[in-house]
Amino acid sequence: MKDKQPKSNTEVLEQGGLSRRNFLGASAVTGVALVGATALGSSLMTRESWAAAVKDAQQKIHVAPGELDEYYGFWSGGHQGEVRVIGVPSMRELMRIPVFNVDSATGWGITNESRHIMGESAKFLNGDCHHPHISMTDGKYDGKYLFINDKANSRVARIRLDIMKCDKMLTVPNVQAIHGLRLQKVPHTKYVFANAEFVIPHPNDGSSFDLQAENAYTMFNVIDAETMEMAFQVIVSGNLDNTDADYTGRFAAATCYNSEKAYDLGGMMRNERDWVVVFDIPAIEKAIKAGKFSTIGDSKVPVVDGREGSELTRYIPVPKNPHGCNTSSDGKYFIANGKLSPTVTMIEIAKLPDLFAGKITDPRGVVAAEVEVGLGPLHTTFDGRGNAYTTLFIDSQVVKWNMADAVRAYNGEKVNYIKQKLDVQYQPGHIHASLTETSEADGKWLVALCKFSKDRFLQVGPLHPENDQLIDISGEEMKLVHDGPTYAEPHDCILARRDQIKTKKIWDRNDPFFAPTVEMAKKDGINLTADNKVIRDGKKVRVYMTSMAPAYGITEFTVKQGDEVTVVITNIDEIEDVTHGFVMTNHGVGMEISPQQTSSVTFVADKPGLHWYYCSWFCHALHMEMVGRMLVEPA
Repeated sequence: MKDKQPKSNTEVLEQGGLSRRNFLGASAVTGVALVGATALGSSLMTRESWAAAVKDAQQKIHVAPGELDEYYGFWSGGHQGEVRVIGVPSMRELMRIPVFNVDSATGWGITNESRHIMGESAKFLNGDCHHPHISMTDGKYDGKYLFINDKANSRVARIRLDIMKCDKMLTVPNVQAIHGLRLQKVPHTKYVFANAEFVIPHPNDGSSFDLQAENAYTMFNVIDAETMEMAFQVIVSGNLDNTDADYTGRFAAATCYNSEKAYDLGGMMRNERDWVVVFDIPAIEKAIKAGKFSTIGDSKVPVVDGREGSELTRYIPVPKNPHGCNTSSDGKYFIANGKLSPTVTMIEIAKLPDLFAGKITDPRGVVAAEVEVGLGPLHTTFDGRGNAYTTLFIDSQVVKWNMADAVRAYNGEKVNYIKQKLDVQYQPGHIHASLTETSEADGKWLVALCKFSKDRFLQVGPLHPENDQLIDISGEEMKLVHDGPTYAEPHDCILARRDQIKTKKIWDRNDPFFAPTVEMAKKDGINLTADNKVIRDGKKVRVYMTSMAPAYGITEFTVKQGDEVTVVITNIDEIEDVTHGFVMTNHGVGMEISPQQTSSVTFVADKPGLHWYYCSWFCHALHMEMVGRMLVEPA
């Protein structure tokens, strides 16, 4: 069916006598971007109406000095390999949490503590993180953990939200390119569900490169959220893209855009329908408990075969090259977004038990609607009021549509389920509404993460910023209220209420984050909060010192050229914002030591002579005087 399209922002502005560029120039002064597209059937806005809308938008997103945002936003850092913490609605960046990257400010990827967490994968200097998701209890955010994937190096990491630091990292075995990631919602986040995108041969030892062979496949990966160890893997037909879980704890679903198992563009677009594969999690657990699994190579991870025809999975055909997989906040539907079809497919979760039991024999029997929304649907989010919002990559729009009306229209009723289309700039990918992944979706704010931003910001050279746009969805009409340039490919985000995130202000001395360093000090007979001492062990030297603004406990130590030096610093300040740093000049060494934290770093003193070290975090009026010297005697 064809729906009447509302006018775009540009058409409305030009017909009203105000050019898009002139309006943007004027609105830049107020700090807000183009506000709203017309709702269906609304009249053209006058200059006065636009001015009033701008003022209203500015008031909604303004968070005055000293006031706090209503939501924590966690943004994937994309190719930076980090997570960014952003306040919503102000869109102020609060913090960056390094995960898969090296960060010279905190020393992540440099310190012994961070390299212990990263394990063998610390050798990788890049990351490509896509999907941040917060742990849940009974379908609501519990604020305990945030999980994030690294597509580039097939990793999944966990961030403790009480300290906003990564505390666990896992390289997923037997697969390549962890992409889609979601969490079990109820009764709590027992599992992290992670899709490996690319089909590879098994064993992948160069003996075969035939992707059509029986031994060429990818897998659905399930990780224990508490231990951050593999629970099991499921072999699938085709490839895997995005995933989500239901509100019963039984089902997870994933999209497949390469059912052909092709490696070329034409081959991957050959089939008019690909599929959504649904996993019966309790049935898989039962099969593993009964010993119905295998392993691959040296890996001990249980592997079950869930390819088409398995009792553990069901394959639901959907058009075409589907991408996003989103569970509606009312728990009724898995939504598969068509990408190369102008439709999204609504899969009725309540019918899935009958599909697995054989009472429904045609997998398409669980499709509640195939909803025509526009060109290039990628992802869908929800407001908790029965409405869904889908990004249209090709149309550069967000479309608001009503789910109940869409089902009625699919069943033959004459009803217009499209409520509004809003121009966004430009080509949006992920979309996320406040609390949308939980049963508490509140329908206040929506973020559209746009892949392009041409002409929205000052020119910065051939590499353009991307554009996060904040949209007010609290009323009947969507209103675009903020443009935010961002770097580089911040793939997805998630919003939680500020009361759901409980952070520590000062480190607990018993925190497991630096437990390995505490254990090392114990073996050396060191009291980390009191002792300042140098331990010599052949060619290895361990320097233990305290820091208290504005001085280190040791201001000079001597080593020999070629010694492996480990510097361990404990910040004994108790004031919450007195963070210290440690940088050894010309050695590529730097780290953060926050109040009551212990941090350590190891390097080789390979250059004879005098080398200064200094505090890199401004901690005191005499911060510049917080220094020391390492004296390196020639070998």
